[in-house]
Amino acid sequence: MTIAGLQKMTLLDYPGKVACTVFLRGCNFRCPFCHNSGLLAEEPQEEISVEAFLTFLSRRQGLLDAVCISGGEPTLSPELPELVRRIKGLGFLVKLDTNGSRPDVLKALAAENLLDYVAMDVKNGPARYAQTIGVDRAPLEAVEESLRFLLGGGVPDYELRTTVAEELHDEASIQDMGAWLERLGEGKKVKKMFIQPFQDRESVFMRGLHTPGTEQTARFATLLQPYVEQVGVRG
Repeated sequence: MTIAGLQKMTLLDYPGKVACTVFLRGCNFRCPFCHNSGLLAEEPQEEISVEAFLTFLSRRQGLLDAVCISGGEPTLSPELPELVRRIKGLGFLVKLDTNGSRPDVLKALAAENLLDYVAMDVKNGPARYAQTIGVDRAPLEAVEESLRFLLGGGVPDYELRTTVAEELHDEASIQDMGAWLERLGEGKKVKKMFIQPFQDRESVFMRGLHTPGTEQTARFATLLQPYVEQVGVRG
């Protein structure tokens, strides 16, 4: 395993903590709005060895609180558990970013008490999930298993987040998503959820998408309020 990218310090990625963020290569989704399109392929580019990263971390003990592991989709890497064990061994909290398509990996990491925080992307309501992740068939059963695990208290803390674009999200799909989360929660509301307006960049996987207006984004958040204890707009 190598690290595809490193943000040496962030105050945003792990709520309330000073963290660094590492990016792992490879993803099983092709979300049109993805900002990290350069990580989708498996071909190595300029990367950092795990040993070099761990050396960096050892020198940041007392300065950083946590490590955020993002991608791509980190749970696709067979070496992820060992990486997390070594990070935890240095005394850091670990936050995992995931699309929820590998619930077996999520549960295995949690069973070892290796995760302190999980941020899971919920892409859309079920009816438009495949379109939103750019594949023919969405792995909804796997996504639902991950959601049930998080809502059921499988990790110490978590958040859900949805990046919204005009071409992919409307009030009907957001309401569909809220009702879906309510069914999966079986009476337990989502703890925290954030709406993230799409922002066009050179690194976006598919150009030409549009950012919903401020009022529309706020409306999406309002529609989710009955299903979420804390809902907000981020970005």
